[in-house]
Amino acid sequence: MALDKPYLDVPGTTIFDAEQSRLGYHLNQFCMSLMKAENRARFKSDERAYLDEWPMTEEQKQAVLARDLNRCIAVGGNIYFLAKIGATDGKSFQQMAGSMTGMSEIQYRDMMIGGGRSIEGNRHIGEDGDAQAHRQPQGQQKVNS
Repeated sequence: MALDKPYLDVPGTTIFDAEQSRLGYHLNQFCMSLMKAENRARFKSDERAYLDEWPMTEEQKQAVLARDLNRCIAVGGNIYFLAKIGATDGKSFQQMAGSMTGMSEIQYRDMMIGGGRSIEGNRHIGEDGDAQAHRQPQGQQKVNS
């Protein structure tokens, strides 16, 4: 029996719940492997070959190769694990977050210093706030179901 998930109605948000955890287990384990210098070196020398050592889906591998963090999250990635990819690429968490919102690092920083996105229009899917899917770089992707 499927659990009721009222939190799926939060615009621009994928909740990392038990289902997402199961979906992204191998993707997140790959990310954790990047904590070791020798694994980072292997990954950077031939990303595809290193990814093929992990029983990830092709969609997960393509998301990593494209550094599409929004897609990585949609296919089970947890941002705290995905940060290892950014660190491997020499990116700060702020740079990664900016890329996920379609903003530059400076624009993202300024938004966060200014208090972040307004809750107005962003409480539920279908309102007209700036966190709604149609205003995001990832577009109107399928909502978790």
